[in-house]
Amino acid sequence: MSGGQDEEREGTERERRSDWLNGGEERGRNMSDCLIKTIRSEGYFGMYRGAAVNLTLVTPEKAIKLAANDFFRYHLSKDGQKLTLPREMLAGCGAGTCQVIVTTPMEMLKIQLQDAGRIAAQRKLMPQAVTPGGPVEVKSPTAMQLTRQLLKEKGIAGLYKGLGATLLRDVPFSIIYFPLFANLNNLGKRGADGPAPFYVSFISGCIAGSTAAVAVNPVDVIKTRLQSLTRGSQEDTYSGVTDCIRKILRHEGPTAFLKGAYCRALVIAPLFGIVQVVYFLGVGEYILSYLPKRNN
Repeated sequence: MSGGQDEEREGTERERRSDWLNGGEERGRNMSDCLIKTIRSEGYFGMYRGAAVNLTLVTPEKAIKLAANDFFRYHLSKDGQKLTLPREMLAGCGAGTCQVIVTTPMEMLKIQLQDAGRIAAQRKLMPQAVTPGGPVEVKSPTAMQLTRQLLKEKGIAGLYKGLGATLLRDVPFSIIYFPLFANLNNLGKRGADGPAPFYVSFISGCIAGSTAAVAVNPVDVIKTRLQSLTRGSQEDTYSGVTDCIRKILRHEGPTAFLKGAYCRALVIAPLFGIVQVVYFLGVGEYILSYLPKRNN
């Protein structure tokens, strides 16, 4: 849960850094500038917009990712032999594909909640740029209100807007992350078959997570823009991935695809380090061992 809250805080900074007042004069120049502006306009708890969604869905998302990777690695191995790099990448591809079942609606709702705060901040700073007729007081919606609205207006497909971009981000992320983590973790094993110490798993998760996060950051920027439904009057709208890439290149240049990469690496590194330590120490199995067993 703590990892989910840290991810939410850094995630909010990253979204703000990625498109804070997009197209306006008050754009966040860097992470600290974005942080100051967000707290100034929305208060400290503005950094936690979407936290309820994140805390609810981040656990099943990580569970699906890790369990799916193990499942595919098991079925791709030959008589227990070490997997080749292509097979490790294929297992990661399968894990990334499975996780978008949870990731897409989670990020869709989280981005809408964060955008609600961003647009509210725009109305305070630049009311004419956001609402040409003047400032309009709009109450920020809750996650449940957004979910009901999306389901009512667009059905289940509304929660999966940006699915293609999410796949383009999460599949390459897993293809990079899981083989890199496995090979780094193997370097610290005690003997041929012994497990690696927990700190090796933590460091391996940090290195692999931050590397994969930075590598796929351009796609994360595209995904965030596509899933953003609430926009100011000066912000671009996008019809698809290709249109989004073209407009970002034309209006902001290629460096825009690296916006938020630092924030993303900062949160993904410890998050995956902690996740891997918990997973490899068997904390989940230890807790489940205390549950009552059903008689066959």
